[in-house]
Amino acid sequence: MLRSITQKRKQGFSLIELMLVVSVILILTAVSVPRLINTVNDISLRYAASDLSGLLQTARIQAVKKNTYYSLLLGATASGDTTYFLDIPKTGGYTNGDPMVPIRASVTVHQGTGSGAPNEASFIAGLNFTVNPAADAPSFNARGLPCIAGVNSCPQTAGQGFVIFMSKPGAMGGIPWAAVVVNASGHTQVWTSDANGTWIQR
Repeated sequence: MLRSITQKRKQGFSLIELMLVVSVILILTAVSVPRLINTVNDISLRYAASDLSGLLQTARIQAVKKNTYYSLLLGATASGDTTYFLDIPKTGGYTNGDPMVPIRASVTVHQGTGSGAPNEASFIAGLNFTVNPAADAPSFNARGLPCIAGVNSCPQTAGQGFVIFMSKPGAMGGIPWAAVVVNASGHTQVWTSDANGTWIQR
């Protein structure tokens, strides 16, 4: 009896046992990897939104500090990636030294309303200020308030701010969304949408 038990222990796992273990590992991998990829997508989208929010704050601070107005413009890098840059010399194009934030090609950016974001209408209504509906460049005047830049001035529309929506396709078909908000007083906020379309301020 003892000899047969010892022999079984020396034989190791049977083929069926090995197949069961491998099957369980494959099933767990199939379930967890797409969720992990979606989580990474969500995090990278939040980072992109936070970086853009930081650049907007820089534009506001510089406008107040230098007693002028500054705009955040949408452009492209040499590699074709989208970028936002602070147009310091007001040339309408990127100049070496302008603060900038690159946006990965996988991230879609939409300024203003009509982005197709989940529950966009109710989200905008809940912001308690009028959102600039057009794709006007977010700008700040010398008082740090949002304005729409013209040729030599940046007139402010009282009670109006900006929203920039960002999205990135997920691995399991879901599309995470984020929104960078400039409220009527010039403060920036980052919001994200969960799977149910509920917007949460970060």
